[in-house]
Amino acid sequence: MQALDSIISKHVLKNAYDYGKANAAAVVGKVIAEAPDCKKGMKTTMAKINAEIARVSKLDKNQIESEMSRYEYAEKKEEKKGLEIDGAEMGKVVVRYPPEPNGWPHIGHAKAFCLSWAIATRYKGKILLRWDDTNPEAEKAEFTDAIRNGIKWLGLHWDKEEYCSDHIPEMYRLCEKLISQGDAYACSCSQDEISKGREEKKRCVCGSKKSGDGLAMWKKMLDGSVPEGGATIRLKADMASDNTVMRDPTLFRIITTPHYRQKNKYRVWPTYDFQGAVMDSILGITHPIRSKEYELRNELYVFLLKKLGLPVPKMITIARLAIKNAPISKRLLRPLVETGKLWGWDDPRLPTLAGLKRRGILPEAIREFVLSFGISKVESEPDLEALLVGNRKLLDPVSPHYFFVPEPVELKVKGLEKKSITLKLHPKKDMGTRGSKNSDAMRELQVSDTIYIAKSDAGALKQGEIFRLKDLCNVKLVKKGKALSGELAPDSQVDKKIQWVSDGKLECEVLVPKDLLDAKGEFNPKSLESVKGCCERSCASLAVGDIVQFERFGFCRLDRKEGKLAFIFVC
Repeated sequence: MQALDSIISKHVLKNAYDYGKANAAAVVGKVIAEAPDCKKGMKTTMAKINAEIARVSKLDKNQIESEMSRYEYAEKKEEKKGLEIDGAEMGKVVVRYPPEPNGWPHIGHAKAFCLSWAIATRYKGKILLRWDDTNPEAEKAEFTDAIRNGIKWLGLHWDKEEYCSDHIPEMYRLCEKLISQGDAYACSCSQDEISKGREEKKRCVCGSKKSGDGLAMWKKMLDGSVPEGGATIRLKADMASDNTVMRDPTLFRIITTPHYRQKNKYRVWPTYDFQGAVMDSILGITHPIRSKEYELRNELYVFLLKKLGLPVPKMITIARLAIKNAPISKRLLRPLVETGKLWGWDDPRLPTLAGLKRRGILPEAIREFVLSFGISKVESEPDLEALLVGNRKLLDPVSPHYFFVPEPVELKVKGLEKKSITLKLHPKKDMGTRGSKNSDAMRELQVSDTIYIAKSDAGALKQGEIFRLKDLCNVKLVKKGKALSGELAPDSQVDKKIQWVSDGKLECEVLVPKDLLDAKGEFNPKSLESVKGCCERSCASLAVGDIVQFERFGFCRLDRKEGKLAFIFVC
C-alpha cells in the first residue's frame, strides 16, 4: 500500500498548504479519484488520511512546501465564463479607458481597465484610450506616460487614443446649444451663494435671465472679459430634486492655469459632469464603466445627453476596489513621497501599478485578481494576501531556486571537505543547474567546513541533534554556543532540514513590505523591514528585476546590485 500512502501524503500536504490546515473530507475525494480501489477499505483509508493530517499539522509552511516538491500536481483548469453584458452586440461594442492624467495609475484603475478590456475582448469590440484632460490645474504629461506604461504592462491594448482637450471647440458648440434652448445659463453668483441656493432648493436670479443674456456672458467668458471665478455656466435642471446632483450643476468654469498640452489656447473648461457624458456619446462609447461613487450622477448623465439630443450609452456601474491598509489617495500619499518617507510612486509598499511591479507582482496576477470581482456594485476592501496567493501560484513553476540565510550564524563541520556541488535551479522544471561545469564560474556553489545557517535555525538546534544541510549532508551538532560546531553524520532520513550557504557567499538584504498604515490609519514607520543575510554566490549573475525563490524564505525580486545585492520580498 505504499502507493496509497504516497497519494494520501500528496493531497494532505497540498490541502494543508492551501488552507493552513488539511481537511479530511476535502482530501478523501481527491484520494479516491486517484486511487479508486481504496474505497474497498474506507475505514483503513480514512485512518491513514487522519494519521497523515496529524503528522503534517506539526510542520511549518516551509517544511510542507519542501515535501510537496516530491510530487507533481495537476493544474486545475476552470472554465471561465465571459462577461455577459445587456444589450451588447458582437463586433459593435466600444469601451474606453478614461484616465485623468493627474497621478500614477493604481490597482483601482486596473480594475476598470481590465473590465473594459475583457468586455471588448468578449464581444470583439474596440477600445479607446481617452484622456479626460480638462482640468489644467491637476494634469501633467508625466502622468500620461505613467498611465500608458501601466496599461501596457498589464498586457492590455487600445485601438485608438483621444484627448478630451482636443474636442473643446465641439464642447463649446454644445454648450451654446444648451444656452440657446434655455437649458443652461450663465451664473455670476459667488460659490457661497450657489451653495446656499442649492441647499435651499432655490434657483438664483441668473437662472431666470433670457438665453441672449446667457450667450452674451458666455462670449465674455471666452474672450477674457470675465476673470477666473467671475462666472460659470450651469445646467437648468431640477432645483427641487432630492438628488443634490440635479440642482443646477456647473458645466463650464474659467481656469487660467496653462494646460499641459493646449497651453493658453483655452480659458473656459468643462467640468467632468459635462465632459464625461458628452465625450462618451460623441466618441460612440457603447458601454462606459463608471465606479459606484458616480451612481447619483447617472441621472444627470442621462438628463444632459437627452437635452443635447445625443445618444445615451449603456452605463455599467462597478464598486471601487481598494486594498486594506494600502491607500490610493494622492492627498495622503503625496506628502509621504515628497518628504522621503516613501521611495517614490513606485515604492513597493504602494498599490500603484509601478509599486506592484517593483514588488514583483505579475501583471497576470493583477488581471486575474481584479477580474475575479466581476461587474458588481458590492463594496470590497480585500487584504493584499488575496492578490499574493494568485501571484505565488504563477511564480512557483517559473522561478529559479537559490539559497538565502537570514542573520547567519557560523557552523564548523568536522569532516566536510572543500568541494563544489551542482544543484538544479528548479525541483520540478528543467531550468538547468547552478554549479555545472558548462555554466559560468560565478554560478558554482563552493562548500567547505565553514557553513552558515540562519540564527533562528541555530537557536532551535539541540546539542547532539542530527539534522540535514539541505541537498548536502547530515550533521550532528557537537557544540552549541555563539558559534556552532558539528561533525558529519551518516546519510539517513532526517526530518529537520536546514538552509545554508558556505564559501563565496554574498552579503545581501531582503526588504519586506508591510502595511503602509497602522491601526490608527497613520503612516507605519515599520512598513519596510530589512532582513540582512547571505545568499549563494550564484545570485551574482542575476539581473535587476529577476524574481527568484529563496528556499524556505519566499519569492524575492532583485531590486539593486550596487554595493550588496538588495532584494524585495514578493510573497
